[in-house]
Amino acid sequence: MNSNTDVTVPSSSSVTEDAVHHVEKLIFSGQLEAGDTLPSETELAATLEISRLSVREALRTLQAQGLVSIKQGRRPTVAHPTAAPLSGYFSAAVRRDAGGLLELVEVRLAIEVHVAALAAGHATRADLATIEMMLGAMKAADDEESFNDADLRFHAAVASAGGNRLLSLLVEAMEEPLHDSRVRSLRGNRQRHPDSLDDLIAQHEEIFERIRARDRVGAADAMRKHLQQTRSDLRASFALPLSDDRE
Repeated sequence: MNSNTDVTVPSSSSVTEDAVHHVEKLIFSGQLEAGDTLPSETELAATLEISRLSVREALRTLQAQGLVSIKQGRRPTVAHPTAAPLSGYFSAAVRRDAGGLLELVEVRLAIEVHVAALAAGHATRADLATIEMMLGAMKAADDEESFNDADLRFHAAVASAGGNRLLSLLVEAMEEPLHDSRVRSLRGNRQRHPDSLDDLIAQHEEIFERIRARDRVGAADAMRKHLQQTRSDLRASFALPLSDDRE
């Protein structure tokens, strides 16, 4: 026997990664769906021929990724998708200066115009009631923070009504930088319309009415005009030239 022969022993990190990939495959292939219970630690350890400690490490990794829910005394389950993993990314990636917030408006134009059209085609009565409730909250708001919060929830409700889970998660994931964007755009709007929020409320009313009328083209157009106005308000808040917001 050659004493110089190398025997490669898998590192604990590679073993854990293999376990993570195994569970990811079960989830992404649809073999396990949201709410389903995962195999026990013992079963996973036996299937993968690894230690239960490595299984636990893999489950903690999957939990951090938002794929698995772990509660004490219960077997892990497949987590329902949330925007949390994306939210952290957007919060870190979006700069809060003029350039970063204007980039965010461009992203919203790319996503939310289409989302409004989807909402016009797919919104249920419950969806419409939620959107209308958020519109009412905007009208009833007695300070800018309450108004911005209702505005945020209005757009989230429109996204949810579109029926596309991934688009809805994207809109939800942008919540934190969107809050900063709304604060700035509202500031710009108040510079030009110091005594009233009526124009902003009217824009949201038009979006809602086009969705309720099942007018996909009209809903998309209303959302586009609203976001173009948001872009103008943002530029005004940073004392930038308004440019051509018909783009």
